Amino acid sequence: MKEQMRVHYDEEGDFLEISIGKPIQCYATEVEPGIFIRKEEKTDKIKSIGILSFKKRINNTKDIELKLPLKLDITKPKKPEEII
Repeated sequence: MKEQMRVHYDEEGDFLEISIGKPIQCYATEVEPGIFIRKEEKTDKIKSIGILSFKKRINNTKDIELKLPLKLDITKPKKPEEII
């Protein structure tokens, strides 16, 4: 079953979140400063990735460029650093 991917950017907080599927009870882990992974409590399945200070990280450009098709595999990472 394919789940819908959503991308949300909060300009005031400069926070980007990419999430998969419907919102669900999750817990968050900061995998490096300002980078968060949210996992479903029951299955430990990754449900979203959040990036704090997103524009600052992409050199304060006004446009965000995503080259499509975008491949994002968040099924079974071995280590948190392999997700990013």
